[in-house]
Amino acid sequence: MSLQHSDLDRRSLAIHRLAVEKLKREPALLERARSILARWREASSSRTAPALGEWQRLLDADGGRDALAVALEDTERAAQLRQSSPLACLLTSQERFAIIKQWRNSHAKA
Repeated sequence: MSLQHSDLDRRSLAIHRLAVEKLKREPALLERARSILARWREASSSRTAPALGEWQRLLDADGGRDALAVALEDTERAAQLRQSSPLACLLTSQERFAIIKQWRNSHAKA
């Protein structure tokens, strides 16, 4: 199956839906997302710095609720931000593999 960029965006949205569900069950993980983001910002290039700065603003605003809302938006801006999102890193390898496998099976029409 050959994936288009729009397919990858939809798969990323599915991954982020799972990450947001996990964060709602385990709010303490928000600190882990902030820690991941801090490490990334220390090593970021000038190209990725604006998106990481936006995530910082979103994670700091309204107790992180703004970040969760943007992670679930089906907009071009949100799709771009999800490409550098610390939220997906909150999923275990098994969780990521399961959602990718589930997504692939449900989109294997080609």
